[in-house]
Amino acid sequence: MHSGHPSLFVLLSVVVAVLGSWTALDLFARVRSHIGRARWNWLAAAGAAMGLSIWSMHFIAMLGFDPGGPVAYDPALTGLSLFLAMGATCGAFFAAAREGAGPNTQLIAAGAMGSGICAMHYVGMAALHTAVALGYRPPFVVASFLIAVAASLAALWAARRRRSLGWRALAALVLGLAIVGMHYTAMAGLTLTPIPGATPAPAGAPPLVLGAGVAAATLALLFLALTISLYDRRLNVLSALEAARIGYWELTLPDFTLHVSGPGRVIFGGRADAPFTRADFQARLSATELARSQDLLGRAIASGADYDAEYELSAPERGAWWINVRGRVVDWSQGRPRRMAGVVLDVTERRQAFHDLAAAERRQRMLIDELNHRVKNTLATVQSIARQTAKGSNTSPEFREAFEARLVALSRTHNVLTRHAWEQADLKDLLAQEFAPHPTQQFRCEGPSVSLTPRQTLGLGMMLHELTTNAVKYGALAAPGGVIALTWRIEDRDLVLEWRETGGPPVMAGPKAGFGTRLITALARDELHGQVVYGFEPGGVVCRVRLPLAQAPDLVPDTLA
Repeated sequence: MHSGHPSLFVLLSVVVAVLGSWTALDLFARVRSHIGRARWNWLAAAGAAMGLSIWSMHFIAMLGFDPGGPVAYDPALTGLSLFLAMGATCGAFFAAAREGAGPNTQLIAAGAMGSGICAMHYVGMAALHTAVALGYRPPFVVASFLIAVAASLAALWAARRRRSLGWRALAALVLGLAIVGMHYTAMAGLTLTPIPGATPAPAGAPPLVLGAGVAAATLALLFLALTISLYDRRLNVLSALEAARIGYWELTLPDFTLHVSGPGRVIFGGRADAPFTRADFQARLSATELARSQDLLGRAIASGADYDAEYELSAPERGAWWINVRGRVVDWSQGRPRRMAGVVLDVTERRQAFHDLAAAERRQRMLIDELNHRVKNTLATVQSIARQTAKGSNTSPEFREAFEARLVALSRTHNVLTRHAWEQADLKDLLAQEFAPHPTQQFRCEGPSVSLTPRQTLGLGMMLHELTTNAVKYGALAAPGGVIALTWRIEDRDLVLEWRETGGPPVMAGPKAGFGTRLITALARDELHGQVVYGFEPGGVVCRVRLPLAQAPDLVPDTLA
């Protein structure tokens, strides 16, 4: 005596088992996104959903079982069967989810879970009160146990894998069918023996009504768990975006209603706690940017391609800033786009960094070009010094001494310019560098601070070297009591500098100008575009130089002793 199972209850049991498997896998996936206590809460929820769906599947299937008379259920044993199902699945999920849990751990957990599911089934069958005795054929009991363990192992294996939604749906379907198969395998081994004189169990609620109620309640709980999972996933995403200072936006279509998260409103130039509409966004765009944004958005909506654009926004209270808006169509209905979603970032600092980098690259190219120019000029200067020194030298030692001295003077001038990044040099620094090898008491320097260009610094440095060299050989620096008075002033944006020697040996002009005099004159004329007057007075050499300045400097009278 063994009755069949109506197809409606079979279908309901399959639906509950498959949906329960999907829910358990989804809840288990949330475990990876949490740590600490929250992780264990999601594990418990996944195990409970799995156990509830297995128990509900068993109960719904049993409601479709008709042993030939009224059926009643013992409440205590029925509750125990639910506890066994949920306890076994929760324990197995906790064990398999531990860090470092290997294949052996999963096998043990699957064995315990399968045993719990089998125990749930047979305890649930023991809760059945009817006028017949229930018996079980051992081969089917063993087969149901093996199927339960295999289904448990599949559940644990699938839960630990990161897969696509399609793969998860397939895993939930296979797992649900395996759970249902375990139940009906066990029922196939059931034997019914009438009990003589047994009192029939009192009739209860109609099986169809009771089955529909249990299925509806179970499905409602599973859908609630899925909703909580989706909300948690969305909350995690929004929290991560907020921590990264990234705004989130959604645009409904075709009415173009814009919803923006709090951080996104701030990035768009609004307030986090104030409404922000698409019109507010458009008001911060220039006419050109507005036309471009409408064109790019229209293309993204029509093609379904990614929307990625940067815009310059401006507002009176904030000025101008740059944002990057990214998104795509995420909801289609009958081939028409219904909703877009994306993020917005403030990229002002990045744009400024790119601008600064481009400016630095332009400056570097300019400096390289300037360096090449200066190297060529320096080599030409060295070549000219070598040629002119060779003309005025009678022997090799004389040439070497004069040539090396002029190169050292050129090097000292370069040092002054290097300290100012070859942009300018102060006349006082140049004088201090040129006069450093000589006694300070033999110099009297007075004049304002004057900024010289690199070209002026090099030319004037060579002139001062030649004057100083001549003073050492023939003039004021050749005698202990000699003094060089150097004064300068600004006249009509020109630098007027006077070199006057006193206290040295008597000097007089030779029959023709020497190399030093010719070099001073050539430097003033060709390099400095100025004028020079070089002469001899009773007290010593007097040299007056006048050269134009790039700009009129501040006159700060000072004395350099």
